[in-house]
Parts: sequence; structure tokens; C-alpha cells
Amino acid sequence: MVPIVLQNFFVMLAGLILGRRWGLACVGIYLFAGLIGLPVFAVGTAGIGRIAGPTGGYLLNYLPAVWMIGLISEKGGRRLMLDLAALICGAALVYAIGASWLKLITGMGWAKAVSVGVLPFLIGDALKAGAALPVAKTLRPVVSGALLPGCFKNGYRLSVNG
Repeated sequence: MVPIVLQNFFVMLAGLILGRRWGLACVGIYLFAGLIGLPVFAVGTAGIGRIAGPTGGYLLNYLPAVWMIGLISEKGGRRLMLDLAALICGAALVYAIGASWLKLITGMGWAKAVSVGVLPFLIGDALKAGAALPVAKTLRPVVSGALLPGCFKNGYRLSVNG
């Protein structure tokens, strides 16, 4: 059975909301947390074995994927169709390198690696991308407003202009 996880959903959101630099930092911290033993990977797993194992290619490629998503979204003016294109490019990168890693580590043929490492996830990832777009649109003003100096007093939002 293939575990359905929200890891890539949050990678998508990190790229769309935080952009390439902060998204990369966010995903890097997530991977580091899993690497040092915090149970943050699929089904509560952690450790170097996850990174070095068959799914490691997918996990490690969250870094270039979040950077690419953030870059395309930033350069595209955070427009819906370009954000969608960013998510597709990010997912394609994770699938391409993740399936290659899976093939290399397990000795599977290409057809088998794609059939177990890509195909079962396409519909779910399309749904996650569809959900990430409105969530990002909603959260962007909150996140950018929270980062402006003087917009909070005693924990309550006063205004975006301070």
C-alpha cells in the first residue's frame, strides 16, 4: 500500500507563500529534523536511512522543488496560472529525480520505478496542488503582513500599514 502524505503539499505551500529563499530554509529545516531523528517523514519515520533509502530521492528533491516553485511564483507575479505552472514543474522535478533514485537504489527497471514511484501519486498530488493554490492566495497577505514592522501591537493586528 502506498502511504498518502501531506509532505509535498507543504512543500508546495512553502514555495508559493514563503518564496524561494525562505521556502528553501523551511524545507531544509524539515529535512534536517527528520535526519536527526524527529519522526516527521511518512508514517512517523526518521533518520538517515530514510534519506539513503528508496524514498530519499523524493525527500532530497523537495529542496530544488521548493526553490523552483518559489522562483517561478515570485517571477510570475504570483499569478494563478504561473503558480500552477510552478507547482507542476516542482512536482515533475521531484518525480523525475525521485523515480531515478528509486530505480538506482532498488535495481528496478524504469517501468516498475514509474509505476510504483510516480503513478500512484499523480491524482493525489493534483488534488494537493489544487488545494495549495487557494490556501496560498489566502495566506500570502497574512504572512507578508505579519512580516511588516509595526503591524502588531499586543498580538493583535492593527493594519498592514502599521
